[in-house]
Amino acid sequence: MIRKIILGSIAALLVLSPAVSGSQAMADSADMLGAFKNWTAYTTGSGSSRTCYALSKPRAQEPKSLKRGAIFLMVSDWPGRKVKAELEVVPGYAYKLGAPATLGIGGDRFNFFSRNDGQNGSAWLQNLNDGGPLLDAMNHGVSAVAIGTSSRGTKTVDTYSLAGFGDALAKMHAACNM
Repeated sequence: MIRKIILGSIAALLVLSPAVSGSQAMADSADMLGAFKNWTAYTTGSGSSRTCYALSKPRAQEPKSLKRGAIFLMVSDWPGRKVKAELEVVPGYAYKLGAPATLGIGGDRFNFFSRNDGQNGSAWLQNLNDGGPLLDAMNHGVSAVAIGTSSRGTKTVDTYSLAGFGDALAKMHAACNM
């Protein structure tokens, strides 16, 4: 339930605004904690259902002609579930079943598994032990490149700036006391 609220809030934000960091069009269910260069931090819910997250839209997308929904890279804290810094890639389409999804930062590549909910796909880190190294790479990197394959077989490459990631992460951790 909370996941659908967050994704709905994010989708509204991304559709209504040209840039995440400059947006004033936030859904009522989420509160913006701050904009940090190319990343924006939010919180939603209260008590055990409180969730904090930071997200960014891609700076480049390939292929440019592909019609897609909201596209973003996000990290979430779920204090009620004791989950800190869960990374997620949302490609704006349903993933091809069994196709790999990756996130590359510099020379490092991290594998993700994907799940579809109707026409909406999401991907999460395949090996939880990679969480620390991935966050470290994001804190010190310049850009992240997400690669995935749509249900129609189209390979996509989305490039995200990591400028402001560390500050957005710190803000969301503080808001969720994590």
